[in-house]
Amino acid sequence: MSQNHLPQFQKAFLHPKYWGFWLGLGLYWLILCLPYPILLKIGKGLGLLFSKLKVGKRRAKIAQRNLELAFPDMSVQERSEILQANMQNVGMAVIETGMAWFWSDRRIKKWSKAEGVEYLKKCAKDGIILVGVHFLTLELGARIIGLHHPGIGVYRPNDNPIMNWLQTWGRMRSNKDLLDRKNLRGMIKALRQGEMIWYAPDHDYGRKSAVFIPFFAVQDAATTTGSYYLLKSSPNSKVIPFAPLRNKDNSGYTLTISPPVDFTDLSDEREIAIRMNKIVEQEILMDIKQYMWLHRRFKTEQDGDDGKKYR
Repeated sequence: MSQNHLPQFQKAFLHPKYWGFWLGLGLYWLILCLPYPILLKIGKGLGLLFSKLKVGKRRAKIAQRNLELAFPDMSVQERSEILQANMQNVGMAVIETGMAWFWSDRRIKKWSKAEGVEYLKKCAKDGIILVGVHFLTLELGARIIGLHHPGIGVYRPNDNPIMNWLQTWGRMRSNKDLLDRKNLRGMIKALRQGEMIWYAPDHDYGRKSAVFIPFFAVQDAATTTGSYYLLKSSPNSKVIPFAPLRNKDNSGYTLTISPPVDFTDLSDEREIAIRMNKIVEQEILMDIKQYMWLHRRFKTEQDGDDGKKYR
């Protein structure tokens, strides 16, 4: 499979203006060489630091509002505890991204286990829509699953050219190829060829190609109709959810791959989106504290007054 469409390393990246970047990357790599228990402490410390910064406080406010909207019956104390843990997990995500990109296969295997790989093997020739949500562990989860069953990653290109190359290099350690998240045609082609694509339908991607349906307690959450187009164009593909989570006892990570979910009884884009949201909800409920609550999931409004839930 040709990878010429992916960002390539450029000699311009060695220009003196990037030397600070390379120095920082080298220090980051040295930190990642430390034992995992120490990395845990560093990551949680970074999370506490992030929560005290202006940008962190702004993001914490968004996360708090998301929790209020999604779980209105939850006590204020419980939501507060989730938010505090979530901020620590944001810091740990910085470490886990580096682990995903720079750790050896041996070290990844030492600190992780995968359950349900047999579902991927059984559906290997059909094409697999691997439903993963935006857990803070998502980079590491992609690396873990790639050790057992590599597929096609879906990503958003970075505006910074050197970061775009770096994230591509890191993610290609566990993927056959990467596709821009807007490249629906490429995803369909890959599925028809029996490939596995990573698919995250949990964010608010805007008004275009969206339906407004329930997501947790919010009854009108903008939800992508991409699921409908993928299933319509590759009807033999299997929808398989997975969740990569840090173990509660800090012993490493467990990647849980669930059985395929049947969509063959549905043909309406709204009904397909509703079922897909139920899958997403089930994954998030596996550990609410590790989900990425920092983005404005409920920003897009059906009446056009976008962002009113966050005012």
